[in-house]
Amino acid sequence: MKPPRFPSTGSPQADSWTALRRYTPARIALGRSGVSLPTREVLAFAQAHAEARDAIHLPIDFDTLDQQLQSDGWPAALRLHTLAATRHEYLLRPDRGRRLDVASMALLNAWRTHTAAPTLALVIGDGLSALGVQQHAAALLRAIHDLAPAGLDLGPPVLVEQARVAVGDEIGQALGARLVAMVIGERPGLSSPDSLGIYLTYAPGPNCTDAQRNCISNVRPAGQPPLIAAQRLIWLVQEALRTGITGIGLKDLSGLALTGDAPGIGPL
Repeated sequence: MKPPRFPSTGSPQADSWTALRRYTPARIALGRSGVSLPTREVLAFAQAHAEARDAIHLPIDFDTLDQQLQSDGWPAALRLHTLAATRHEYLLRPDRGRRLDVASMALLNAWRTHTAAPTLALVIGDGLSALGVQQHAAALLRAIHDLAPAGLDLGPPVLVEQARVAVGDEIGQALGARLVAMVIGERPGLSSPDSLGIYLTYAPGPNCTDAQRNCISNVRPAGQPPLIAAQRLIWLVQEALRTGITGIGLKDLSGLALTGDAPGIGPL
C-alpha cells in the first residue's frame, strides 16, 4: 500500500503585514508554510527562547563591571549578597532575594560608619537578566553621573548579587540615603533578553511597597536608551526631593520637561 501523498506547499507565503515589521520587534507578519509557521520563524523563536533562559541563568561578572565603573571615575563599589545563596534558590525563593545576608549587612553597617550618607544611593543588582546589567549598567551610570546636578550626592555604587528590587530599600535605609535607585536586570522577554529596570524610592526602608516606587523600564539601546533613562531618573529625583514623594503620587512628566512644558533638570 502506497503512503498518502500531500501537495507541496512550495515557498512560504508572505503576510500582508510584512511591511509593518520594520516598526516593531514583536512577532507579527510571520508568514506561513501550509498550515504551519515557516521553518525560519520556528528556529528564530527557539533561539529567542534560549537567549531569554540564558539571560536568567548567566552569572554576573561584578569584577568586570566594577572595573568599568572605576574607569569612568566612580569609587570602588561595595559588594553585597542577598540571602539567596545560589541561583536555584534565588529563582525558587524570591523573598530571599529581597534581604541581605548577615555578612553583607555587617559589611554595609561598617562601611556606613566612615561614609557620608548620599542623597541618592545607586544600587545595581543582577536581577533576572545579568546580561542586561553586564551590557548596559556602566553606560547608564555614566549618563547619570554626567547629568546629576550640583548638590546631588550619589555616593559610591553598591553591587548586589542574587538581588530582587526590594533589597535596594534595605540598602538605602542602612546608608541613610534620602532616595535609592535600584538598577536591576529585568525579566527577559522573547525580544529583549538584555533589558534593565530602574526603581526609585523616596525614604527607602524594608517596609516599602511597589506603590512607593517609580519604575523606568526597558533600558537598553534597542528600547529606552541609557541617556534618556538617566534624564528621566534625574527629573524624578528632583521632583521627589521637592515633594517628598515617589510612586503613585509622583507622575513622570519628564517627557514634557524635554519639550519645555514641565520643570527640567537644573540645580537642586
